[in-house]
Amino acid sequence: MVESHEALHVVAFDIPSPPDYGGVIDIFYKVKALSEQGVKIHLHCYTYGREESKELERICESVRYYKRKVFKNPIYNKKPYIVASRNSTALIEDLLQDDYPILFEGLHCTFYLADPRLQDRFKIVRTHNVEHDYYSHLEKVETNVFKKYFFKVESERLKKHEAVLKHADLVAAISPNDVKHFKKKAENVIYLPPFHRNDNVETKEGRGEFVLYHGNLAVGENNEAAIYLSKKVFSKLKFPCMIAGNGASDELREELAKHTHINLKENVTTDEIEDLIKKAHINVLPTKQATGIKLKLINALFMGRFCIANDKMINNTGMEPLCSVANNPIDIISVIEALWNEELDADELDRRQSLLSELFNNERGAFQLINQIPEAQLIAH
Repeated sequence: MVESHEALHVVAFDIPSPPDYGGVIDIFYKVKALSEQGVKIHLHCYTYGREESKELERICESVRYYKRKVFKNPIYNKKPYIVASRNSTALIEDLLQDDYPILFEGLHCTFYLADPRLQDRFKIVRTHNVEHDYYSHLEKVETNVFKKYFFKVESERLKKHEAVLKHADLVAAISPNDVKHFKKKAENVIYLPPFHRNDNVETKEGRGEFVLYHGNLAVGENNEAAIYLSKKVFSKLKFPCMIAGNGASDELREELAKHTHINLKENVTTDEIEDLIKKAHINVLPTKQATGIKLKLINALFMGRFCIANDKMINNTGMEPLCSVANNPIDIISVIEALWNEELDADELDRRQSLLSELFNNERGAFQLINQIPEAQLIAH
């Protein structure tokens, strides 16, 4: 444990409690792990819909909230909208009250990264994704003309804005693949694994009940994956299948209406999603983007039984030995049929526990981050 007088500012793009979607899950459990190691966390949250959190106030030394700006024309700005809308004079004034190091969560929060007033501060940027690639993919799957144009412009702006990372003393990328990308933008880049809720493998014994795909269906990539699996894979199976998530599109609903053995589970909470992961026999998790690490893959391996992923989801994550890899509908169907009557044995579960504990350990991640910060910078004066 570090000395109790060590302190760190964390600037979050959203209120990270409850930890119920990708980016805020990483922030919440990172803050929690750092706090448990004695670091006094001064958390700064941009707000736009989520409620202030008593849980965060319990974990952190201080929590401050700043309203995210809303622009009538989200395209009218040289900076990316996700950056320009997180611009608060109150935030910079609060950061200037001391000389503690600052952790900016995501490219979203880097509005003040190059500010001359922070020139002598130790500044860390946690990258959750290669954002311009993410927005470029959103553009490809979006059907609304205005949104499609916005995603195109935002992707271009984000690509240019990455140059700001040269002002960071450390870039902590969330995946090994992302490290390669960000080493072209900044001098000091490390791989810091994602933080998450899991301590131990919770896989239930015996066989599961269905084949599952889960995700936030309001996100274009997830909706596209759900439609793809419904049409190309699940429709060809005789086993019960389920798609779980909120915000299903009309196109997805119309496709599922054709198949009585594919159920759509909506209005689900995080706890309900986790319960479905545990009840499933096979979790199928394809992606079209090789950036970032999908926390739902980590959850599926900690909580679920068998997991099928494609190369873009699994390559260079360390989780390759724990998944079946399939990259096209024919192969996915073949693997599902082969796994349907299989059961995970105790040796396999032990191997899974051992490997996952090595790859994704919150306590070790907290120490790794602390050790990157010069000791003189951490000390609270």
